[in-house]
Amino acid sequence: MPTAPAPTLLSADHLAMMDGGVSVIVSSCGTDLAPSVMRAVGSHIGDGGRRITVFVCRSQSTQLLRDVARSARLAAVFSQPSTHRTVQLKTRAARLREATDADVPALQRYLRGMEIELTRIGFGAVYARAMLAHRLDDVVAIEFEPELAFDQTPGPKAGQPIVGMP
Repeated sequence: MPTAPAPTLLSADHLAMMDGGVSVIVSSCGTDLAPSVMRAVGSHIGDGGRRITVFVCRSQSTQLLRDVARSARLAAVFSQPSTHRTVQLKTRAARLREATDADVPALQRYLRGMEIELTRIGFGAVYARAMLAHRLDDVVAIEFEPELAFDQTPGPKAGQPIVGMP
């Protein structure tokens, strides 16, 4: 008998926001708990939110990649610039891999979404292209299954756990 997929932590509304051109900031920490933080140049929401991939530039993310490789700990914040609606995901089982040609559509889709979103708040598409510029051979994919999710939208619910979906 086939097993049912694991429940996702996120609602369809959360997933649509996260997949629609939002700013993604990725962080980890070293053995001394010093943080390492980097802006992602792309993301992909897979398997109904059960599998997330964020993409960072190796040349800009040395410490972050070292910390993730050592600890597998990762936090990723997805924030919509026009509304500040924000979701934070955490895991203790992140995996690194090289980006491949198969990732190009996800990177392009992310860029298009950010161009649209930043245009809404008065920045031209050229700003998004400059901020997210990368060479594929410099991009590392960080894959993870979210273990915890939090609403980080400024306001009274900031920091509250997001209750899992069936």
